[in-house]
Amino acid sequence: MTSGTSATPSTTADTGLALLRVRGDDAIGFLHGQLSSDVRALSPGEGQCWSYNSPKGRMLANGVLWRAPAGAPEPSITLLLARDLADAVRRRLAMFVLRAKVVVDDASEASALIGIAGDGNSAAVAAAFGVAPSPARAVPLRDGATVFMLPDRRIVVMSALADAPMLNAALARHVSQSDNDAWRRAGIEAGVATITAATSDLFVPQMVNWDLVGGVSFRKGCYPGQEIVARMQYLGRLKERLFAFHTPALDAAPGMRVYSRTFDVGQACGTVVNAAPDATRGTVLLAVVQWSAVEAADVVLGTPDGPALQRRALPYDIPVSAPAPRAGG
Repeated sequence: MTSGTSATPSTTADTGLALLRVRGDDAIGFLHGQLSSDVRALSPGEGQCWSYNSPKGRMLANGVLWRAPAGAPEPSITLLLARDLADAVRRRLAMFVLRAKVVVDDASEASALIGIAGDGNSAAVAAAFGVAPSPARAVPLRDGATVFMLPDRRIVVMSALADAPMLNAALARHVSQSDNDAWRRAGIEAGVATITAATSDLFVPQMVNWDLVGGVSFRKGCYPGQEIVARMQYLGRLKERLFAFHTPALDAAPGMRVYSRTFDVGQACGTVVNAAPDATRGTVLLAVVQWSAVEAADVVLGTPDGPALQRRALPYDIPVSAPAPRAGG
């Protein structure tokens, strides 16, 4: 899966993400029983998409994670997720530790995160640090910093706060600096949704195409909401999926409702998940929308008479009904 952005690479210190670190001898098994992904299948340094679901199968949070590379001082998993959900997820995970040899830390305050997005970001990181990033793989740098390429090919560099200026200086020779618009836009163009506080506990993973980007394993054992997620996959026909849109409006935001004349007046047919300013004008966004409204090409933002949403292509196919699990999933 590749990002559809054609922008030159840029960095931001404002990714909107936070870091949780789950460490200890039982860290891998503990998370395997809590998350939708197959954590036990990870080799050292390998990463994957994940979601943390309620018992009703609704996504409380999601993101990417990676297992500590070989040679790390202790077993650990690092999770990237929306900043405004990090504390709630940390506290919820800690409730279920019980007697497991696991500690759940919020590593955000002691760490710096640099996001690099846009075409050529991999070459820029290679030129700056002498490492070759590859999707879903954590690469250690000196002094404990780590480079990780997300499955959508955006890149994060995680380091101690004191090392961030040096890392930024190395990157500055190869990329431009920006706010987080380009970072958010790259995730939207890749069709990879980020659940935030505005959309937490609203969607079954398949509604945000999480099954299509590798965030759900259908061959692992139980985890919160697993029965609901599996039933949706094998028995249900999804009435809603995640789609990309463009709108001339500038005020789109996560949690906003969308409408269609194919539904009763005043009845919403979907919800905005992520939004960012377009590179030229207006706003690009991801929204979970009823299939019937999308097929009618009649979706508007915010109110029943709001600005029109024009569908944009995603870099993967969206099946009308739930697909069979992928091999190895």
